[in-house]
Amino acid sequence: DHIKALRYAIFGVAIFIFLFSLLFDQNQEIALYFAVTFAIFAGGVGAVIIFFGLLAIAVRCMRKVTPGTVGVRTGLGKIRIAEDYIIVLPLLHKYDIMDIAVKRLEINRQGTDGLICRDNLRADITVAFYIRVDKNQAKEVAQAVGCERASEIDQLRQLFEAKFSEALKTAGKQFDFTSLYTERDQFKQSILEVIGKDLNGYHLEDAAIDYLEQTPLDKMDVN
Repeated sequence: DHIKALRYAIFGVAIFIFLFSLLFDQNQEIALYFAVTFAIFAGGVGAVIIFFGLLAIAVRCMRKVTPGTVGVRTGLGKIRIAEDYIIVLPLLHKYDIMDIAVKRLEINRQGTDGLICRDNLRADITVAFYIRVDKNQAKEVAQAVGCERASEIDQLRQLFEAKFSEALKTAGKQFDFTSLYTERDQFKQSILEVIGKDLNGYHLEDAAIDYLEQTPLDKMDVN
C-alpha cells in the first residue's frame, strides 16, 4: 500500500509539472526552481523506494527454519548452518533442510546371531537406539552424508548397524543370561560405553531393550 501511494504521488507530481509548463512560459528562475525541487523530490523518493525494495528482497529471500531441522546454505561463501532464519540469494546459494530430530534404530540379534552370554547361554535380543544429528556438527554430516539422507533410517542403519551390533556382542559377554534380566540398566550402560561418543557428527540419546529371551534350542547352531 505504501509503495502504491508513492507511485501515485510521483505520477501526480509529473502531471502537475506537465500542465504547469503548458500554462506558463518557462524562464530561467522557474526552470531552476523545478530542477531543484525535482532533485530533492527524486532523492527522497528514490531513497525510500530503494529501502523498501531492499526490504522486500530480504523478506523474499529469507528462509525460516522449523523446529527439529537446521537450514544448510551452500554456494557463495562458506557453508552455513542456521537454526532460526537464513538469507538465501537466488542463483548464488543452494538451500537444503536437514532433519535433526531423534530417530529410532532397532538392532535385532536372534537365533544363531543371538548374544552369547558369559555363561555361554545364547539370548535373542532387540535393542532400540535413539539417535540424531548433532546440530553442532551438522556441517560435517552435510558434507559427508548429505542433508536429505542424514536422518533416513536406511542411511542410519548403513552407518551404525555394524557398530551397534558389535557393541551388543561385546557387552553381552560381560553378563550371565540371568543378569541381563536383573541388571538391565547396567547392561544398557555397558552397551552405551562400548559404543562411545565418536559417531561422526551424530549423537546417541539413549537405548532401550525392547525384547530379551533365551534363544530356543531349535534355533541354535548345533555345530
